[in-house]
Amino acid sequence: MDRIRRLPTGVVWALGALPLALLVWDTLAGKLGVDPVRDIEHRLGRTAVYFLLASLCITPILRMGRVNLVKFRRPLGLLAASYAGLHLLAWAILDMGLLWPQMLKDIAKRPYLTIGMAVFVILLLLAATSSNKAIRRLGPLRWRAIHRWVYLAAPLAVFHWLLAYKVWPGKPLAILGLVAILLALRLPWLRDGHQKVKKTVIKSGG
Repeated sequence: MDRIRRLPTGVVWALGALPLALLVWDTLAGKLGVDPVRDIEHRLGRTAVYFLLASLCITPILRMGRVNLVKFRRPLGLLAASYAGLHLLAWAILDMGLLWPQMLKDIAKRPYLTIGMAVFVILLLLAATSSNKAIRRLGPLRWRAIHRWVYLAAPLAVFHWLLAYKVWPGKPLAILGLVAILLALRLPWLRDGHQKVKKTVIKSGG
């Protein structure tokens, strides 16, 4: 973990570009399957969820493992927003052909699209206020209040994934469970309880 902590944030950006590069390669090589548009949309959406999940892991790792990876949270969050934006563009351009009236109608009619748009708006807001300049302009308290919206965006993103299917696959259900755990670790009573147990173990030499 200490070696990971010392890595520059550029490494995160480089690794974050790999899923997109692989998707482009598979598209050009004709490896996407019988419905390429669907595969492009789903892979971009899943990647957004993975990076969002990774950003939520930073605080528990710091509190429970005493490893400070906070500098990676911003690029992970921006990567999540970027892939969510690409996911939306793929749907709007490749699937809907930029037919705006039909798109708006579908967003209002289909719950999974409504939830997906809500998640994108939240991620867009978080990305727009992620800079140091935004923190200074908003102030730490207001900035933290805005960025707590990620706790809503994460489960909604997985619900969007699940509702896009007629049956619920095991993978997004497992990810939803992981999101629930990561959010639960932020509850004051659970967090404080963990700290008390950890202090007791340290004092006892365990």
